[in-house]
Amino acid sequence: MDEPKPELPPAGAPAAEPSIGELLQQLVDNGRAYADAEIGYYRTLLRSKLRDARSMLWMGAVAMALALAAAVALVMGLVLTLAPLVGPGFATLIVVSLFLAISGLMGWLAWTHVKRIFKEKP
Repeated sequence: MDEPKPELPPAGAPAAEPSIGELLQQLVDNGRAYADAEIGYYRTLLRSKLRDARSMLWMGAVAMALALAAAVALVMGLVLTLAPLVGPGFATLIVVSLFLAISGLMGWLAWTHVKRIFKEKP
């Protein structure tokens, strides 16, 4: 009950080469596998970047809210500090005028930068 052994080609005989059709099919399969791997890589990279962006957005929002609360506390502190000296009405007027002037200056500076960005040529 010996099984027949497959015959090996003689030592000097050339090995059977795949046909052109088989080579083309292998090329298509390899190209498809490469494209699938690249798509998977970029999909994973995009998910990672979106996760980082989401974290950055909510942390930035919390930071902005806390900075706004600090600014309100500063304004209230200035009003309360000036109130005994000039009265509450004038203290409020002084602090509001000061902050509106600073805000106007910062807005004007920002506008000059916007104009510089969109300027035709230097």
